[in-house]
Amino acid sequence: MQDLEERDYFTDRSVLLDPYDYFEEIRAQGPVCRLRNRDLVFVTGFAESVEVLLNREDFSSSIATSGPVAPLPFVPEGDDISAQIEAHSSSIRSNDLLVNYDGDFHTAARSLLNPLLVPSRLKANEEFMWTFADEMVRDMVARGSCEIVNEVATPYVTLVIADLLGVPAEDRQQFRDVIDSGPPPGNMEAAEKSEASSALAFMVGYFLRYLAERRANPRDDVMTELALAKFPDGSTPDIIEPAKAAMFLFAAGQDTSAKLLGNATRYLAENPGMQDRLRADRSLIPAFIEEMLRLEGSTKATFRLAVRNTRIGDMEIAAGQRVFVGLAAANRDPRRWEAPQEFRLDRPRIKEHLAFGRGAHVCAGSPLARAEVRVLLDRFLEHTSAITLSEAHHGPSGDRKLDYEASYIIRGLERLHVELTPR
Repeated sequence: MQDLEERDYFTDRSVLLDPYDYFEEIRAQGPVCRLRNRDLVFVTGFAESVEVLLNREDFSSSIATSGPVAPLPFVPEGDDISAQIEAHSSSIRSNDLLVNYDGDFHTAARSLLNPLLVPSRLKANEEFMWTFADEMVRDMVARGSCEIVNEVATPYVTLVIADLLGVPAEDRQQFRDVIDSGPPPGNMEAAEKSEASSALAFMVGYFLRYLAERRANPRDDVMTELALAKFPDGSTPDIIEPAKAAMFLFAAGQDTSAKLLGNATRYLAENPGMQDRLRADRSLIPAFIEEMLRLEGSTKATFRLAVRNTRIGDMEIAAGQRVFVGLAAANRDPRRWEAPQEFRLDRPRIKEHLAFGRGAHVCAGSPLARAEVRVLLDRFLEHTSAITLSEAHHGPSGDRKLDYEASYIIRGLERLHVELTPR
């Protein structure tokens, strides 16, 4: 095995396949560790990760998606670099995404999503989920097999979010095509970064058109609510802000939910006893999802930039220091979770996991993601008596061949072929 300092989380494909062993090697050096091969502080502790995520005063989210990959456009100077960050904010923030905003402006921009996420809207969207998921699963079970990630999960989640946002039916396939053609968030192939920018710009362009039409001619629909949404102070945002907020919910929600569905289905396929238990009592599916989020959530990490001299746990942190917040590592911290490597359906206080983050940047779409996964798993369990991995594609038990998306942020299979036995 390579020495820890010779393995790079951001480029090593062996770490991509199994990041958890790497996280444990890092954890052995303490819950907060300073890497030698990168100018990066690596946080694996649960309490320390929460500490960073809740501390909006000392840590900026401007590098939440780029991490250590993109260089800062300035050399940090002094004990407080807040003025430098503000002066260079537009060039620091990766693709100017909502997740990279800070402070009051982040709060205001995030509030524009409120009309989409009210209970009545989510309830109506869930009715769409049940109908669409049932039709899709019946077709796959009749065939006897399917590829979960790209053939089921991605189109399902894409159309669910399109329904929530009110994207016209005639445009939905184009949205899916442009997302499918782009690289994943946190792509290990930095040269492909421009492709991600192009995909996001494409979607923003469509939302700008939808919202401009609604501002000019309001209708009784969700897109009009989004177009006419105000900031908390009552002011009207520039139209680019609701467009970017909608684009971010669409792009981020589509990818992470689809990958969670893939991870969850793989676990069920490898554990027929769990399948049987959930089939017998589908009220256990929400608990199953929470433990899956802890053990194999679709977001491995986020990043922060120290705004001023501060501390994480017992470590002094200088202004300008980049911080890796290992969400997936914190979710397996033995100081927080008993037997953290084990799957426990009845794990106490399971919703305290960090799969959706914590604090101001906690995932706004988490209720939507939970519903999407719950409904689709319910339909698969309803219409099958067994879900098994395809040995023709993935090899026999004990010698599986699985490929993961080349991302230092997302934990998700590129594809997952399963055999479906009808109920």
